[in-house]
Amino acid sequence: MVAFEDVRRIVGDVLQLGERTSELNEDSLLLGSLPEFDSMAVVSIITAIEEEFDIIVDDDDISAETFESMGTLHAFVNQVAEEA
Repeated sequence: MVAFEDVRRIVGDVLQLGERTSELNEDSLLLGSLPEFDSMAVVSIITAIEEEFDIIVDDDDISAETFESMGTLHAFVNQVAEEA
């Protein structure tokens, strides 16, 4: 199981949130709520997740709901990691 803190760290690193990273929790909204979170950030986060956890994310599995909140992203990463 992938820890929430690991997903939070990746999001913070990719978005260069600095100290704001610690403010992210399961309920923190992503798409449309963080100005840094754009389409390029989505690609960068997926790439970082694949590299960090040695998994492959199928493009067809990614949806807007995946990036709705930190909680949905964390759940998605765990689902993909379990299937790997």
